[in-house]
Amino acid sequence: MQTILVTGASSGIGKATAKHFQSKGWSVIATMRDPSGDTDLNGLENTLVTRLDVTDGASIREAIAQGIARFGKIDVLLNNAGYGAYGALEAFSMDRIRRQFDTNVIGLMEVTKAVLPHMRANRSGTIINISSIGGQITFPLGSLYHGTKFAVEGLSEALHYELEPLGIAVRIVEPGMIKTDFGGRSFDMAMDDNLPDYAPTAAAMGRVFGKLSSSPSAPETVADVIWQAANDTTDRLRFRAGADAERLLDDRKAQDDATFIGGIKQLMEE
Repeated sequence: MQTILVTGASSGIGKATAKHFQSKGWSVIATMRDPSGDTDLNGLENTLVTRLDVTDGASIREAIAQGIARFGKIDVLLNNAGYGAYGALEAFSMDRIRRQFDTNVIGLMEVTKAVLPHMRANRSGTIINISSIGGQITFPLGSLYHGTKFAVEGLSEALHYELEPLGIAVRIVEPGMIKTDFGGRSFDMAMDDNLPDYAPTAAAMGRVFGKLSSSPSAPETVADVIWQAANDTTDRLRFRAGADAERLLDDRKAQDDATFIGGIKQLMEE
């Protein structure tokens, strides 16, 4: 029986993935900042629900140790924990800027670094990092969020080279708009009434996001793509999740900067 460790398993993509893998007969280490709030995963067979805060190194090490003690091995790590910060750069305090990068980038790297000795000793394992269409394309007011997701793309691609000789695979999953609480508790929006110069851009982006999120994919759609990535035996690096991800990423690949960015600007004006 294989085992997956999932970060950010309290809701959305993380919870859907934990359930999906458990239903397929895998053992699951479902981690989250506050396991006391879990009402779904604790009762599942071969599932360990435990605390892991990606900004707390001690909790990372403890969760990994508990998982190995319970199931003997970690075959797949899903780095899913993260959130989105949007708004004018000027509107964010440095503490909020650091929190975004500490969670989405440094935390992901610390969890990966903590799991690697185990996978390296076994000469096997798969690391799946949740990126986004926002790791390949950008929208206005997303300097923080896109900065972190572009970083995830870059570090994952570099690790792909680094770990392949050791029998460890790296995969990137790029979801489009997903029906999760990304716009709720997983969203940090910075607005400052003292910076009215950015108000027209913020209003335009509200309209754009409304259009793009009119038919989001279900978290289960991403969970199925993660399943494919975990079981893929080729050297494929990137996996898209959602019809909008396919369309937007194809457009970005086919168009030069001026054309694609011009299309985003046109969306903002409609």
